[in-house]
Amino acid sequence: MRHSAEVNLTSTGVSNMTNDEGRKPEGTPERSPKAGAGVPSGVDVNRPKRNSVRRKLAVVARLLRGEPLELVARETNVTVAKLTEWRDRALSGAATSLKERERDDRDDEIARLKSKVGEITMDNELLYAKIAAMEGKRPFAHRRSRR
Repeated sequence: MRHSAEVNLTSTGVSNMTNDEGRKPEGTPERSPKAGAGVPSGVDVNRPKRNSVRRKLAVVARLLRGEPLELVARETNVTVAKLTEWRDRALSGAATSLKERERDDRDDEIARLKSKVGEITMDNELLYAKIAAMEGKRPFAHRRSRR
């Protein structure tokens, strides 16, 4: 006797096989509700979802030491594009860091010069006050030239 069977997919993607009467055929093995709904092959389930800064630095260091990009990508389970992005960001950060050091020397010089300008400004203010005191609070008379 021949029975027709339907295959229905549940919301988890697991097939649910039933006969015309809505029952499972005899001899059908019991399956886990998550069977077949796993992660695609080739993806490491134990890999952390986010990569820490420490891990990124370690991977970029391997690339900078000269290890092949494809090999590092395979071993770390990170795409080549993502590794390239990490390497480029690390190098630009290093360049920025080196520029900061040069700017520090300039900042010291700027601070020294600003201090000197402040001293000169104070000297000028004191001299103007001294002149005002000597004149008796009135300015020098403005005269025309004799020519």
